[in-house]
Amino acid sequence: MFLQLRAEVEDTLADALTTLDLPAEDLGIEEPPEDVDAVLASSVAFRLAGEVGTAPPNVAGDIADAIAANDLTYVSDVTTQGPYVNFLPSEAYFAETLQSVTENEFGRLPDRDTSVVVEHTSANPTGPVHVGRARNPIIGDAVARVLDYAGYDVDRHYYVNDAGRQIAVFTWAYETFDEDDLPEPERESPEYEMVRYYRKGNTVLEEGDPEEVEEAETEVQSILQGLEDGDEETYDRVSEVVDTVLGGMQSTLGRLPAEFDEFVKETKFMRNGDTDDLVDRLKALDCAVYEEDAWQLDLPDFEKNLVFLRSDGTSLYTTRDLAHHEWKFDTYDRAVTVLGEDHKLQADQLSAALELLDNDTGQLRQVFYSWVNLPEGGMSTREGTGIDLDDLLDEAVNRAREEVESRLDDRTRGDLDEDDIDRIARQVGIGAVRYDIVSKQPTKGITFEWDRALDFEAQSAPYVQYVHARCCGILGDVETDIPDEPDLEPLCEPEERDLLRELARFPAVIEAAADDLTPHTVATYTRDLAETFNAFYRECPVLDADPETRAARLALVDGTRTAIANALDALGVEAPTSM
Repeated sequence: MFLQLRAEVEDTLADALTTLDLPAEDLGIEEPPEDVDAVLASSVAFRLAGEVGTAPPNVAGDIADAIAANDLTYVSDVTTQGPYVNFLPSEAYFAETLQSVTENEFGRLPDRDTSVVVEHTSANPTGPVHVGRARNPIIGDAVARVLDYAGYDVDRHYYVNDAGRQIAVFTWAYETFDEDDLPEPERESPEYEMVRYYRKGNTVLEEGDPEEVEEAETEVQSILQGLEDGDEETYDRVSEVVDTVLGGMQSTLGRLPAEFDEFVKETKFMRNGDTDDLVDRLKALDCAVYEEDAWQLDLPDFEKNLVFLRSDGTSLYTTRDLAHHEWKFDTYDRAVTVLGEDHKLQADQLSAALELLDNDTGQLRQVFYSWVNLPEGGMSTREGTGIDLDDLLDEAVNRAREEVESRLDDRTRGDLDEDDIDRIARQVGIGAVRYDIVSKQPTKGITFEWDRALDFEAQSAPYVQYVHARCCGILGDVETDIPDEPDLEPLCEPEERDLLRELARFPAVIEAAADDLTPHTVATYTRDLAETFNAFYRECPVLDADPETRAARLALVDGTRTAIANALDALGVEAPTSM
């Protein structure tokens, strides 16, 4: 109902300003402080005071007088507080909120008939997913989920670098070395088995004798040229390596979970002629220059030129990515890319080149993120390999299991078998990692800390998940169904109304998170909702209340369960039914 109330306030305020012959372009609508008994407020009097020639409180009073609150549905009264015009909620607002929160799809917005492709992760398929890059699939998947909740038709893409030097080195190494010459894999998984060849190949190229290195470099260059020429045999050789590693990486990413609708390979745009066509168009640009044995774009706003073709006729990653983006623009209404902060210059140059090629870059938005660090001594590190995401997730599940088992009382323990405890440990452990990472603003560097992430009492995933489990427990103790049309009248306590207000905000939170590509705001909402529910639960007995009040409060519990489950789902975090 928050969205409906906001729309009503916007229309009403605009009409009032028009009546007063005042400009209505900027309405200054915002959410008031917690101590103000209003759902929305307007600071428009600040902006208009100079034009009117009187103090902001006087302007606010004139605006409030021009609004007939009795004619409104979701607003009961319009008041002023200093320069602010406050809009108070009506009983209809609360009643319709109570009705809507019990629907399973609560929080989802209507279809927008707009397609969006979200490209994220896109880590080079050269080995296991590393912890430092874990923020990309977590943020990327959450962005895609929030857009889906907001009504967009979303496809999730992984852009596969299968044409660069690293992959050529990998392919050469895989075809050159025997497994007997390699160390044991760190895990029995394809990417861990394959990465041994890659590491061996790089060691030889860095430390081998000159003749061996020269021979290897010749083969690496032959692979690159074969891909550029569209040679099917070369493509098949590279694909065997790339697809094997990707298969293992998908298993790791699936644990988060982060799933993809399509793995789009660079070579797609080499083999279909798009890259060659793009190179011809780039060469025809006024800013195209041939310098230092390469074709480049001399972009006026950048100190560094954008190289798009080497002297040997091979294209670069950015060249193929330009063709990739033009394909996305042709296929989807909007495109979102999640990138590490170290790719910002490359992304800016890519956008500039796309504009020069007459593309509408308004279709493209980018989300940049900083790195995830682990505290010193936070986990053991295998020498020379760093910490893989699998290590972090294993550790999270193990720690969560210890915490969950320590909190089980005799009654609860009797209701759960080992499979239940394993499930809860996985939901809590992986949920804690994902929630802790997605809940921070992407551009801020973070250090992952176990004590904070797995704290059941603090503002963490387990804290929110526990509220969901508590709601499920309350509802599980009820033998009668919740009414299809719950009665608002018994809900008079301030904690009940506060919970209704918080529940009503959920669709608007989804809308704003999708508009701004900020899934961390959904995480903030889940914490606010959990705190508000706990205050309600402390002050308002549910099962021991009189029948009418009990039914209404059960509807509130059910609505909280639904909102938390859907909000966590929008973040990619599971909502356990017991903990």
